[in-house]
Amino acid sequence: MRTRLLPLLLLAGLACGDEAPAPVYQAIPVERRSITVSVQAAGTVQPDTLVEVKSKASGEILDLKVETGQQVERNALLVRIDQRTARNSVNQAEAQLQVAQARLANAETQKKRSDELFKSQSITEQELETAALAVANARAEVVNAQVAVENARIRMEDTDVRAPITGTVISKSVERGQVISSPTSDVGGGTVLLRMADLSLVQVRTLVDETDIGKVQPGLRSTVTVDAYPNQPFEGEVLKIEPQAETAQNVTMFPVLVRIENRNGLLKPGMNADVEIHVGQRDSVLAVPNASLRTQRDVGSAAQVLGLADERLQGMLREADQVRDSVQRQRTAARPDTGRAQVAQTSAPQPGAAGGNTMTTPDGRTVQLPAGVTEAEVRALFRKRFSGEQLSAAEQAKLRQVMQAMGGGRRPAAGARRPTGGSDYQFGGNYIVFVQRNGEIRPVHVRTGLTDLDYSEVVWGLEPTDSVVVLPSASLVQSQEEFRTRIGQRMGGGVPGMRQEQQPAPTTQARPQGGGGRL
Repeated sequence: MRTRLLPLLLLAGLACGDEAPAPVYQAIPVERRSITVSVQAAGTVQPDTLVEVKSKASGEILDLKVETGQQVERNALLVRIDQRTARNSVNQAEAQLQVAQARLANAETQKKRSDELFKSQSITEQELETAALAVANARAEVVNAQVAVENARIRMEDTDVRAPITGTVISKSVERGQVISSPTSDVGGGTVLLRMADLSLVQVRTLVDETDIGKVQPGLRSTVTVDAYPNQPFEGEVLKIEPQAETAQNVTMFPVLVRIENRNGLLKPGMNADVEIHVGQRDSVLAVPNASLRTQRDVGSAAQVLGLADERLQGMLREADQVRDSVQRQRTAARPDTGRAQVAQTSAPQPGAAGGNTMTTPDGRTVQLPAGVTEAEVRALFRKRFSGEQLSAAEQAKLRQVMQAMGGGRRPAAGARRPTGGSDYQFGGNYIVFVQRNGEIRPVHVRTGLTDLDYSEVVWGLEPTDSVVVLPSASLVQSQEEFRTRIGQRMGGGVPGMRQEQQPAPTTQARPQGGGGRL
């Protein structure tokens, strides 16, 4: 008998000892916190303005007036080139000009004599016209000679190479005694003498991953640090995003240019830099863990873990939909002139405005209406649109102008809470969270804003007194279910003589095991 009971006791011990605990959840109170989102990247410092200095004149370099690293002003003398050929061209052109002027004087004298002879009928009209043509040709020769003299003098001045900008000489390609070629006469582009850069403004060219490029836009504030000054960050802003992507090691990235003021000249071209682009920041906003956010696809599996029956869940979701629709209607009514609420009162014209009506929207923007459009017309257009009536072509054009004006309204200077670098909904979305209210767990629709991948800003849907439910990760719940199924199959319907109790629905509030990922 003892020998027969031993396998059963071992099997029962295996079932009791290996059975995993029921999934549990954690109720986390909604709290106010600051959310900061930034994009990290690396790049190199480059001059904002870089100029290659070449000479329009060819010849031997007689003198170099500058060295690398030297700061020079615009039009300062940089290089002097042999002027002998250019000076000879000037002398030759001036001599040709004197000959042309003498011919013109002779032709004018002949023309006066021809006029007198024609009055006395001594010459024919054709001979008079020939004399007039000779004067015109002589004047044309004088003009050509004057142009030749001017061009020769310009080529003479081109032998003195002057600074095209105010900046720093960052490289030198030639030395005294070297013979150079002009880009105007050499098909190879001529000789580069110097490279100059305006280092009062520099830029960092960095590569941003395509997964983050959607968050970056021109004008965002950036912080740049270099190894030479690790404790001295430099402030800048995003200048532009290049449209053409670059691929490195099968990773697609986009070049982003960050402009920095380099007043003290500390940043040098070629320095390696670490760039932090400040995408957005919210201070003291309601936030929830991202692990508590559910989509329509996984809300059912989450409800099963929480022990909510399907019928009960569907009823709660219908109630949540009604609350969401009510909130959306209220928010729509608060927007400027949707046809379902009054348009915000027209504000006084701002100083410097181009005339016409302005109005202040509820979010604090001052909108300049297009010329010839009044507030009453705007109200009528929106009412007609939202009532379902067909707008005429002229009304549609006017409505587009109004919408463009509303999209470009001025932000208030103080007191208004506006996002940094984007709209409230730029990074958020619509989700469902399970909330613990009055001892009951129920689904609630929420709208999120800025997120740092750990927490998300709650734009609407929750109250500061709510607590959201964070469930274990999907892999943990699935492994627990598979373990129970495997044990049930191995037990073959249970151990004889042992009572199989029904596992109650999990309601214990404890820290989840295995992380807080989404189901």
